[in-house]
Amino acid sequence: MSERSPPLILASESPRRLALLGQIGLTPDRIVPTHIDETPLPDELPNLHAVRLARGKALAAGLGGGVVLAADTVVACGRRILPKALEQSQAAVCLALLSGRSHLVHTAVCVVDMAGAVRERLVSTRVTFKRLSTAEIGAYLSGGD
Repeated sequence: MSERSPPLILASESPRRLALLGQIGLTPDRIVPTHIDETPLPDELPNLHAVRLARGKALAAGLGGGVVLAADTVVACGRRILPKALEQSQAAVCLALLSGRSHLVHTAVCVVDMAGAVRERLVSTRVTFKRLSTAEIGAYLSGGD
């Protein structure tokens, strides 16, 4: 007799996170959106900010009833944490800043098991942008990405 896996709780309402789980054949049993303060702490390094946010989201989703999975991604130019651009004007400023430069993308994943044990993983990727013209930035943003 096989033992049933505990329910998987995704602490995110991000369609991308859901799609990534789908790519590996996982469908969460529940989706619990969490709304935590994502303001960086004074002098907080971008990689540690990503880990803190992922952990905070996992813990905010609540313990018990399943295994909680949460993640957060932070884009950093040096020690500067770029905002999650919600408006095109903000996205244009971020793209102009990254144009012709390398930056780091930090993704932290946090899993809290049924016993409350917390496991975290951080992956940092260096990304280099070519120099973008104002027209290229505008074309990219008009594509809806």
